[in-house]
Amino acid sequence: MLSSASRLSLIRGRASAVITASRSMSLSAYDEYGKHVFKGDVAEKYLSAQGTSAAVLDDPSWTATHADEVAAGVLEWALDNGATSYAHWFQPMAASGVRHGLTGQVQNMMMKFDDKGNLVKDFKGKNLTKGETDGSSFPNGGLRATHTAGGYLAVDTSSPIFLRGDVVFIPSAFVSYHGHALDEKTPVLRSNEALSKEGKRLLALLGHETEGIVANIGLEQEIFLIARDEFYRRPDLQLTGRTIIGRDAPRGQEMCDHYMAPLSSATPALACMQEIQEECWKLGIPLKTRHREVAPNQFEFAPLFGINTAQIDQNVMVMQIIEEVAARHGLAALLQEKPFNNINGSGKHNNWSLGTKEGVFILEPDDINKATGNDSAFGVIMAAIVAAVDQHGDLMRAAISSPGNDFRLGACEAPPAITSTYLGGDMTAYLEALKNGSTAAYEPTKKTLDLGTSAVLPFDVPAEDRNRTSPFPYGGARFEFRAVGSAQNVSLVNTVLNTITASKFKEFADKIEAGASPHAVAAEALEKHWKVIFNGDSYDEGLQQMLTDSGVWRIDSGVEAIARLTAPENKELFESLGVMDGKECDARAIVLHDHYFGTVEMEALTLIDMINQHIVPSVKAAGVGPLGDLEAAVGSIQTALAGIHAAETSYEKAQLARVLRLETMMDIRETCDAAEGIVPAELWTLATYKELLFLDSHSTDLIE
Repeated sequence: MLSSASRLSLIRGRASAVITASRSMSLSAYDEYGKHVFKGDVAEKYLSAQGTSAAVLDDPSWTATHADEVAAGVLEWALDNGATSYAHWFQPMAASGVRHGLTGQVQNMMMKFDDKGNLVKDFKGKNLTKGETDGSSFPNGGLRATHTAGGYLAVDTSSPIFLRGDVVFIPSAFVSYHGHALDEKTPVLRSNEALSKEGKRLLALLGHETEGIVANIGLEQEIFLIARDEFYRRPDLQLTGRTIIGRDAPRGQEMCDHYMAPLSSATPALACMQEIQEECWKLGIPLKTRHREVAPNQFEFAPLFGINTAQIDQNVMVMQIIEEVAARHGLAALLQEKPFNNINGSGKHNNWSLGTKEGVFILEPDDINKATGNDSAFGVIMAAIVAAVDQHGDLMRAAISSPGNDFRLGACEAPPAITSTYLGGDMTAYLEALKNGSTAAYEPTKKTLDLGTSAVLPFDVPAEDRNRTSPFPYGGARFEFRAVGSAQNVSLVNTVLNTITASKFKEFADKIEAGASPHAVAAEALEKHWKVIFNGDSYDEGLQQMLTDSGVWRIDSGVEAIARLTAPENKELFESLGVMDGKECDARAIVLHDHYFGTVEMEALTLIDMINQHIVPSVKAAGVGPLGDLEAAVGSIQTALAGIHAAETSYEKAQLARVLRLETMMDIRETCDAAEGIVPAELWTLATYKELLFLDSHSTDLIE
């Protein structure tokens, strides 16, 4: 086995072999865009050779009518690109923060050997369209057991097949023998159906016939990049993704000097980000934007918008690519929501928009009003969404209850756990007028800035300012769900957004079909749900209390928010729209509570090891520090863990785990951080925040 020093030397050697000041990039990188995704011109080349065309992929029925032809085309495409295996690629529940890539897969050869030992192609339609695996070994909330373990995979035709390395990946739904969802994807697909069905009904009543509604999203992915040798000196980062202890460095983000600062060619970060983009482009992932974020060593990628299922799949792959490419550059990528204390954590802003299958943007006022010939159409749709946010804010909060968001929501980087929506002054005034009887179209005011210099001509800016404190602000043709956590698979987030919106579209359509006017239905909904519109500072504690007193949803605990999935009215909501039945709601809550207390248990056991193996020895060697308090802390954690294990239900375990995490372990952290502050640096064996957070001044040894 290599020694620690030898391993670090090897890492540096590999990094220096692939890293230059920055990767040389040219337009040729764009020539590779989409080469490894089976759609469009790429698919056309291979499917035309099978007597069909890429157009068949637009109709989900190809799995029944053209499966063998598509499989033959995929096989030839795979071989031409060096791929010889395939995998049904699925997304188990509760993967965030623990499962690399967030996905499940079994990689099978696309070949076999005949009796004479000759290699024979072996990939048919039946291999492509479905598969089977063990459903009991994944988190399932009681839906599967060892004696009833069947799990079944079926290709998701809404998300394209792609290849990476020597494997063709087939995006797939994963369900039980009885059809219950065992994955993140299936409820999203069902919610898309509900949204399309009810949105189609409502639009027809507003004056526009369409084949259906689609949800488009864009996901902004925030990450941290740190030196990998320092990462290896932090058991908590290695095992849990966040620093459980750690004294603040003398410098943080207080000078606002990192946000959108130049991506320095003196560190591996720029070359790493360039390579991540290049890999993503090959997979047809339009990763357009890269920049530094607010905290030291924090960065962001953002893609172009796309259909939600494909975007979710792409984001899952982006996270995997980020982790793998970072390692090649001598870096470690941290995707967890709050890796470091007292500096910003990371989010994944879920920009959500709606459109018709023909391309009309429903949340763009001019577009939808023109399509319907109805000046109030946009206002009616906005009223439905406002009502959905107010009535179902508990489910929106449940959807973002990842363990890492415990430390992020409510700080100055993420909206608090209070569900409201920012619309801006013009939009709010328009909806208020609609509520009071106006039928006029929404016409935002024009705003032009004149800087008073001939060098910069006057220019227009949006009618509304940006409110970064709102969990769900309207941003012009889209809403931005800002409270989503960076490590999350956003399937549940989008399942909830689709479902609650479909529910209100259905309610509006039912009332209109019963004889009410669209305007009257919208006005009634706005009157009832007006309190959820809030254009102020959501970080202001006084205003937070005002919102709480008004009756909008406020759930500070993610554990309690998860429990709302099992509320009778929420089960009825999901069941009525065919998204999840009661058993699936119960199972998902159990899985998420298990995931929460499992995460906390890992953190607690890691803290015990760090105290016993690092901090106590350092304090003893230094002859200074709170030795007695540290030794007592270990007993406190062990007692709390015993209490968690004794609890009967997943919900009770999660409730106790939250107390351990946010109270007991936070107090112990203060003791550990105090010890770090007085033990001489040469005796402190754990990487410090100073060593972890400042690539710009600590990583020149990784550059040629």
